Amino acid sequence: MTCIQGFICAVPTANRAAFIEHARKAAEAFRDRGCLSAAECWGDDVPTGERTSFPLAVKAAADETVVLSWYRWPSKAVHDQVMQAPMDDPRLSPETNPMPFDGKRVVFGAFEPVYELGTPRPGGYVDGFVVAVKRDRREDFVEIARTCDPIFMEHGATWIMETWGVDVPEGKHTDFRRAVKAEPDEEVVLSWVQWPDRAARDAGNAKVMHDPRMAAHEMPFDGRRLIFGGFQPVVEL
Repeated sequence: MTCIQGFICAVPTANRAAFIEHARKAAEAFRDRGCLSAAECWGDDVPTGERTSFPLAVKAAADETVVLSWYRWPSKAVHDQVMQAPMDDPRLSPETNPMPFDGKRVVFGAFEPVYELGTPRPGGYVDGFVVAVKRDRREDFVEIARTCDPIFMEHGATWIMETWGVDVPEGKHTDFRRAVKAEPDEEVVLSWVQWPDRAARDAGNAKVMHDPRMAAHEMPFDGRRLIFGGFQPVVEL
């Protein structure tokens, strides 16, 4: 089964061009080590919540933009092998390709796909989601995805990915579990929905919200802790 390596970080907005160049080099280096695909998505419509949100997850400052990223690997074993190998490629070296953001606040983890609809397309617009789901309700979550995700596709989405945490470490400053205030019996879920563009996303989400089929289902998680936002892909492999 493929493995998804997910990241959230806060980048000084003024460093956008430097971030894109840094991320492009790193993505190409990981591709050469077996990564199947990658996307770095720049925050465009990312609200700040009172309890949980993408900005709170990475302690983003007012002059920073949240970035959501994912790398897809053939398997967790391949992912782990690459991460444990010496990073002697200059594209991955902090000396020759320094990170234009605070790496101490990066949120990261490994996830396994549990449901996918459609296929990724270049560009477009991405809605990202992170939520905590009780581990004994994994199948309930997958069933809800099978029932509700096709509704998003009917209203214009082109690709949906639902992933379940398999290696989500705790960090000193930030991490995925803190991001959604996960309880000990909960696992982190990372999901995204791709749309053709921002306009299609806005129109599609409005239709989804008013679709009576959505209201007919109870979500198997605490929606008050769900974090979400809209992003524009800036680096893709």
